[in-house]
Amino acid sequence: MSNATSIMPLGYTIPTIDLAGQTHRQIIVDKEEGQYLGHVSTVLLEDQQTIIAVYPKGHGNGAIVMKKSSDTGLTWSARLEVPENWTTSKEVPTIHRVVDQQGVKRLILFSGLYPIRMAVSENNGITWSQLEAIGDFGGIVAMGDVVRLQNGNYMAFFHDDGRFLDPQNQAEQTRFDVYKITSEDGGLTWCQPTIATHHPVAHLCEPGLVRSPNGNQLAMLLRENSRQFNSFVAFSTDEGEHWSEPIELSASLTGDRHTCRYAKDGRLVIVFRDTTRDSPTHGDWVAWIGKYHDIVNREEGQYRIRLMDNKKGSDCCYPGVECLTDGTIVTTTYGHWNENESPFIVSVRFKLEEIDTLAQNP
Repeated sequence: MSNATSIMPLGYTIPTIDLAGQTHRQIIVDKEEGQYLGHVSTVLLEDQQTIIAVYPKGHGNGAIVMKKSSDTGLTWSARLEVPENWTTSKEVPTIHRVVDQQGVKRLILFSGLYPIRMAVSENNGITWSQLEAIGDFGGIVAMGDVVRLQNGNYMAFFHDDGRFLDPQNQAEQTRFDVYKITSEDGGLTWCQPTIATHHPVAHLCEPGLVRSPNGNQLAMLLRENSRQFNSFVAFSTDEGEHWSEPIELSASLTGDRHTCRYAKDGRLVIVFRDTTRDSPTHGDWVAWIGKYHDIVNREEGQYRIRLMDNKKGSDCCYPGVECLTDGTIVTTTYGHWNENESPFIVSVRFKLEEIDTLAQNP
């Protein structure tokens, strides 16, 4: 592949199933007149009923808001009390569920830029610690994803463009690198970051990870921020120690902030902001349905779904995605869902069987 130009098609040929008008699938999680409510991260607790959502009051920064649903996202609590210094968050929060080698279960929440900070809960999110630095380094969208390794450790990923990693160099954008860090104690402490992947021309960022069905390979899907290429993917067959050279994906998987989950039938549901260069749903909240081998072979997959129609540019969709025991997919994010209104938080629910039926009877 040339370092300078994209070699993949600009568009895709798989069908798009449009759910944007199916308002019975949409549940408002939070809305405040005149207040920008932004980039969402969710976690499904072990009871398979409780979902916690976190998001900032602002575009990519601002006080962290937390809400909880006890019924798989059908209804949501009021805004929950959180530690005082969560108001100082400078970036989008991300929330993850981890368990250490002794079986202690905890939730961890990250907030990025310099320094990357983390809060911890060991009682399923009832109480939390303050945000505290995890090291003398910073980064953007921390942590875009966290994966459990086969040895029980965790690996987390973020990116930086030269401005925040090193506190001595918070001046200008230099180059995009995707970093990895690891934890051996269930997310309490993290090592110094090392580069996982880089491209000499493309601006790779916001990694979203998925493990192969046989468990032996990790795929890292990557936003491409120069907008000159499709999204990229890199692979690891040694639990993240080394990564293949990043290569462009199909246009059907091109977007920002890929969140990947396996559905009950083994298909993949990947939700993201559509930034495909030639797409009727450009700038909208979309999902891709396909198989892991589609990613490996750079094939288009089975379907695209438009979840909701974003009314202002491409400002929407850092999604939470949860797969329930009955096969329901619950995805939650922010967007400009009404003309001339501030963005607010919505969940959309669907089952893959419903999408299959809609595809057969458009």
